[in-house]
Amino acid sequence: MTDNVIIIPTRLEATRLPNKPLRKINNKEMILHVFEAAKNANVGEVIVTSPNKKISDLITSANGICVETNTDHETGTDRIFEVFDKFLKRKPEIIINLQGDMPNIKPSSIQKLSSYMKKNLCEIATLASKFKDNKEINNINNVKVLTKKSLQGNEFDEAIDFYRQNGTSKKKNIYHHIGIYAFTREALLRYVSLKRTKKELDRNLEQLRAMENNMKIHVGYEPHSPLSVDTEDDLKNVQKIMKV
Repeated sequence: MTDNVIIIPTRLEATRLPNKPLRKINNKEMILHVFEAAKNANVGEVIVTSPNKKISDLITSANGICVETNTDHETGTDRIFEVFDKFLKRKPEIIINLQGDMPNIKPSSIQKLSSYMKKNLCEIATLASKFKDNKEINNINNVKVLTKKSLQGNEFDEAIDFYRQNGTSKKKNIYHHIGIYAFTREALLRYVSLKRTKKELDRNLEQLRAMENNMKIHVGYEPHSPLSVDTEDDLKNVQKIMKV
């Protein structure tokens, strides 16, 4: 097995959906759904990181590892770096940053990203899926990624841009970005050493810091599109999708 670690950053202070990680789906907290998917992927150690003791206690009760991090991190990647830097004695080759608000992500999606990183073809990789309709494309809560070539099968291609704004339905090679990244050890170290960029701040998309500093991001096609939960409507939708 490649020397991987999956780190899941999460916190309770979301403004649009307070206490988001602890909201329940099928009588199970959202963060536990993500944690279990990461464990079931079986590609490396899984660590949840949060500044909140409630989350730490929940993950510990599920026989998981949760590292309580500082409250002043500006991005999720800065939070996972604290875990990498201070908690992990043996530094892994690949660090997977999995967002804690995708309760229906499939273990196979995580496996696909891990397998690609084993090939040593890029510094950073992520996943994207097709939009179902123009309504999804024009939803500013859905992050779009534009790639050089069309994505299909198990292929990856280089990202050209990431953005949120609507009115982009006529563009070619536009996909729904999925909140998971894989970094090489060297790429993570370089990323956190960089200052935040204007485009990153304007669009509130941390991956643009990498792109504006000539770090290439490869994007893989994922037919399954996990729902990122940001609002009450998103929560109701995913509860309906995952209902058993």
